Amino acid sequence: MKQVTVTIPATSANLGPGFDCLGLALGLYNQVTFTRQGGGLRITVEGEGAATIPRDERNLVYRAAARLFSEADVPVPGLHIHQVNRIPVSSGLGSSAAAVLGGIMAAGAFLPAPPNQPEILRLATRIEGHPDNITPAMLGGLTLIVQEAGELYVERIDIPAFLVIVVLPEFDFPTSTARSVLPAHISRQDAIFNASRLALLIRALQSGDIAALRLAMQDRLHQPYRLPMIPGMAEAFAAVQGAGAAVALSGAGPSLLAIAPDNYVEIAHLAADAFTAAGLKARTWVLPVDARGSVVQTQGGGR
Repeated sequence: MKQVTVTIPATSANLGPGFDCLGLALGLYNQVTFTRQGGGLRITVEGEGAATIPRDERNLVYRAAARLFSEADVPVPGLHIHQVNRIPVSSGLGSSAAAVLGGIMAAGAFLPAPPNQPEILRLATRIEGHPDNITPAMLGGLTLIVQEAGELYVERIDIPAFLVIVVLPEFDFPTSTARSVLPAHISRQDAIFNASRLALLIRALQSGDIAALRLAMQDRLHQPYRLPMIPGMAEAFAAVQGAGAAVALSGAGPSLLAIAPDNYVEIAHLAADAFTAAGLKARTWVLPVDARGSVVQTQGGGR
């Protein structure tokens, strides 16, 4: 009986000035396993979100898989889908991108002609809508994405290994809300501010220059509008910066991402303490950058 397991990393998009175009893969993983069965659909979930993730056709992993089967004009086979989730949901860490990629890549292994990498990226982006999460989740490392006329232009940028601090307050901050607070127009000065810092950010990540990163991860397009919406976030930013680290929202939040040369646990606790003072519990991680991206493992034969 054929069984396919896909391991997908968490991701952090934007990294400050790289709004909707820059993403980083992190060493925290979801796994999706598809096992061929005689008929019907069975979905089991453990880990993050297990109490709320649907176990029927509404499930995002299944919906992504079904979309691929439909576009390939192949009936959906009988499947047992098992999810092991370590990426918190609605956290700014790419849980939706992981679900969509897991569904597409697992389903692809059951097709006579599996989709290639560009086809997977295009379909996943159409489903999930955020290529700055999809692309690093698939390729690993740091990725830069440009969209033009429905096409994705992707550059994977080589960077050295380093550790990333992630702090997640227990606060409901849907992406739709995070988008709604953004201005419709920006000034020329703010555009220049972000463009210059994005260029510096890429160079600083390549060189490991933490001092430059502290400047480069500044932003005027989204963070000034989102930080006040999350209790304790401005104070957490100030505490982390005061300890010498570079800091940004992870995606639209509510996770905070920081990069420092050392003292990772202490800096994570400083941010968590700021959220605690604002009345929120917080979880912390110190994670490596993931360099592999999504990995597919297949057992058994047939389609």
